Amino acid sequence: MKTSLRIHAVVAQISSLCFLSAATAAEVARVTLIRTPDGGVQPQAAIDRQGVIHLIYYKGEARSGDIFYVRQKPGQDVFSKPIKVNTRPGSAIAAGTIRGAQMVLGRNGRVHVAWNGQAPENGSHMEAPMLYTRLNDADTAFEPERDVITFARGLDGGGSVAADDQGNVYVFWHAAKPGSTNGEAGRAVFMARSANDGETFAPEKLATTKPTGACGCCGMKAFADSQGNVFALYRSASEMVNRDETLLISRNRGEDFEIAYSHGWKIAACPMSSAFVSETKTDVLAAAETHGKVFFIRVNRDTGKVSSPVSPEAKGKHPVAVGNAKGEVLLAWTEGTGWGKGGAVMWQFYDEAGNPTSERGRADGVPAWSLVSAVTKPNGSFVIIY
Repeated sequence: MKTSLRIHAVVAQISSLCFLSAATAAEVARVTLIRTPDGGVQPQAAIDRQGVIHLIYYKGEARSGDIFYVRQKPGQDVFSKPIKVNTRPGSAIAAGTIRGAQMVLGRNGRVHVAWNGQAPENGSHMEAPMLYTRLNDADTAFEPERDVITFARGLDGGGSVAADDQGNVYVFWHAAKPGSTNGEAGRAVFMARSANDGETFAPEKLATTKPTGACGCCGMKAFADSQGNVFALYRSASEMVNRDETLLISRNRGEDFEIAYSHGWKIAACPMSSAFVSETKTDVLAAAETHGKVFFIRVNRDTGKVSSPVSPEAKGKHPVAVGNAKGEVLLAWTEGTGWGKGGAVMWQFYDEAGNPTSERGRADGVPAWSLVSAVTKPNGSFVIIY
């Protein structure tokens, strides 16, 4: 009898341990880490309604390389065979981290890509193109890239691309206003819009006439939500020391923009920062870096009301924030990265009220010139690609 009781106790203990192990595994499975394929850097990911992960990445020398596109279907562990995005070899740039390609899914899931092009050999940065391309109708190749700039030249920091499900595609970048000699304070955000899925673009126009300036070596992020609102997140530079992270919102598909948020930072140097915008079931999330620390805000799509910034109070760069239907948010960023220097990926979970949970993590291996990307799967779990 005693032997039987001992056996039952051991079985119960093993079952308990198995349950705890399963629970721990389930908790860990909330975030999956994936390395960028083929040793690439600067991953940019998006997930479609069928759960297919679309990804672009950079390969090559820091100042001259190529962009590749792959996809991963649900239930698969590998990505598809890469398709080269740029038709002109070596026309992309990785140096500085913030000048790389950005990708978005538009109407019917079409892939759109935009990136800072290289100035002609022995030419000035005023000749650098803002390049755009899209996946062809057969999903087999990318169309030849096009320069969407007609007059607002002077690229420095990274441009961006956004698209909605109505066929609108928006390419953003910042450059000096024509004729301006006021340095960064004379820079501004410009937008070129297509109303036919990127087939043609109208000439660029100022996103806002307010003199915000733009931090020359900082990146930006454009985004169009499911209601057609268009967002542009960038670092302004009204004076040498005023480098506020600024969020523009358009409620009429890019016809005009208003300043919805500004996070102040007085610093007499360019932080070479990037920005990120994504959408959840109820809100739009915007992530950036200020005072050397990463943070995110929630933006109500209906009212435009912006929450107070939420931050792990951690020094880092290149944050991304994605959320699930429960209202939970995953904030991921890089630690220790810098000019020509790699580092680690960090992440922190937040509940629907914006409170940090015990779920956080760190992994080494972010290459030089790289950053992280993240998507939310249909089941509410998260994928970080680095």
